[in-house]
Amino acid sequence: MKVIIIRYSEIHLKGNNREFFESALVSNIKSVLKDFRYEFSRSNARYVIRNFDETLTDDIVDAVKNVFGVHSLSIAEEVPSDLNAISQAALKFLPSSGTFKVNTNRADKRFPVHSMDVSAQIGGDLLEANPSLKVDLYNPEHTVFVDIRENGKTFVYGETIKAVNGMPVGTGGKAIVMLSGGIDSPVAAYMMAKRGMTLRAVHFHSFPYTSMQARQKVLDLAKLLKKYTLHMTVDVVSFTEIQTAIHEKCPEEYMITIMRRFMMRIAERIAKMHGAGAVITGESLGQVASQTLESITSTNSVATIPVFRPLIGFDKDEIIEISQKIGTFDMSILPYEDCCTIFLPKRPVTKPRLEHVLRVESVLDVDALVDNAMQNIETVTIE
Repeated sequence: MKVIIIRYSEIHLKGNNREFFESALVSNIKSVLKDFRYEFSRSNARYVIRNFDETLTDDIVDAVKNVFGVHSLSIAEEVPSDLNAISQAALKFLPSSGTFKVNTNRADKRFPVHSMDVSAQIGGDLLEANPSLKVDLYNPEHTVFVDIRENGKTFVYGETIKAVNGMPVGTGGKAIVMLSGGIDSPVAAYMMAKRGMTLRAVHFHSFPYTSMQARQKVLDLAKLLKKYTLHMTVDVVSFTEIQTAIHEKCPEEYMITIMRRFMMRIAERIAKMHGAGAVITGESLGQVASQTLESITSTNSVATIPVFRPLIGFDKDEIIEISQKIGTFDMSILPYEDCCTIFLPKRPVTKPRLEHVLRVESVLDVDALVDNAMQNIETVTIE
């Protein structure tokens, strides 16, 4: 019988809390498999999917390998723990050429043949079936794995498929991610979801200065992220009034600094409305003027909940590499402006002193502007 083996790793470290994390992981796996028919069971520190439509094997693997908490998967044959049956299953993973070895794990110590002897016998059967193969115990091109379990069954497989690892979404609290149309913020969302956080996104839109295509681009990015975050809702905040007020009443060089402070205030209000305990941004130290230590300090001064910046020590190449891996890069580089590029000052202040920022900002009716923005939120649930 063909089965899919699912393994986890970090959850092993959770001691008495392990059941909570495992329960979340199982729930998330079943969530991504809701459109498939299958049977699901536990086998010690792994899970097994059986009785599924084998023509959909790759689709099931693709869905599960993006579930945070899953370390790896294997497509295996499950047979009785009998050497003849194991050998017949191993033939299905017979390499056509090159070097190989058989790696046996004898979890069932009652099985009468020791691991090395099982590997030797199965290896001999494979050589007999294809004499052009060569055994290499140290650096083989192919490995056939034999996993003899305690329930009288054995898994035989030829590949371990790497998954995203991390912690199950829903085990690390809730946060609001400030999602722009750029490269960085989707990567920041991915990184914090990988630590088990449930995410809700906020996007600041300055229509008519930014186009509806720019808004749609962000919703499309949220849809790409959903395969990792499992659920995604985007609060689209009308930011035009705030940007216009800053542009008209504040020195140009402070435009970005004041704007980021308003964004943080609004993101925090949304977080508190929805029971989220943190705000996530895609900032990287020194990447742009608004991401210097002084600028970040200015933005943080309006926050009363934690602000997570998972990319703070990453350079742009590292961020791009992750963006390409998770499939958001091509969408992120589409040429639609976000609100951070509107009224962009020629020489933004890079080391704003907080007392100067407060004086510049004092000409604005901050509370009224934030209240108005909160009244103009469009909530979009990503399907």
